Amino acid sequence: MSNLNNIFLTDQVLDLIADTIASQGYVLLDNFLPIDLASSLLTDVEVLSRTEFKAAGIGRNKDNKLNSKIRTDSTLWLTQQTAPQMTYISVMEQLKQGVNERLFMGLSEFECHYSRYQKGDFYLRHLDAFKSQQSSTQKNRRLSSVFYLTPDWQTGDGGELCLYADQKQVNSLLKLAPLFNQCVLFLSDVFPHEVLESQIDRFSIAGWYR
Repeated sequence: MSNLNNIFLTDQVLDLIADTIASQGYVLLDNFLPIDLASSLLTDVEVLSRTEFKAAGIGRNKDNKLNSKIRTDSTLWLTQQTAPQMTYISVMEQLKQGVNERLFMGLSEFECHYSRYQKGDFYLRHLDAFKSQQSSTQKNRRLSSVFYLTPDWQTGDGGELCLYADQKQVNSLLKLAPLFNQCVLFLSDVFPHEVLESQIDRFSIAGWYR
C-alpha cells in the first residue's frame, strides 16, 4: 500500500472540488485514490464484510431503528483499525481542510462507514441532513461523500446512486454508476438521493462532514 506521506490531494484537485461544489452543489471525482490504496480498501471491506457488518438502520442515536421497507444494506463504521482505513481517513481529513480554506464551510468532523449492498438491497430516497437538525449538542451533516469499491461494474448490475434537485422531482438530476475508485461529494441538506436495487455485491464508503 502507498506510504501515508505520499497520499495527498493536489491544490488543483482541491480547487476543482471547491469550485464545483460552490457552483452546482456536488462534484464527481474519477480515479480518486492511488490504485494500490483503492485495492487495499477493497480487500479490507471484503474481509470485514464476512463477519463484522450489521444491518443498517435509519435515524440518529436512540432514534436509530431497522426498517427494511426503506433500507436493506449492511454497514461497518470505520475506526481506523486497519492501515487502509487510517490512510483513507487521512485523505478525507486533507479534503476537509482544503474545502474549509476555500469555501469557509466550517467543517470540523468526519465520520464514515463501509457499506455493502447485496443482490436485492436498496435505499429509498432520503436526505442526509435537514437544516432544522442543527443544535448546540450535535453538529449537522454539511457535506456527504460516497467512495465506490465495486470492481468491474457493468450496466444492469444496479446499485446506482440517484441524486435529485428536491423531494418532489420525478427524474433524477444525476444517475451515478458505482464505478470503482470514483468519489462523489454533495451538500447533505440540499440533495435527496437514493440507491437503486443492486443485482451484485456493491461496496462503498459513505461519509459525512459535520
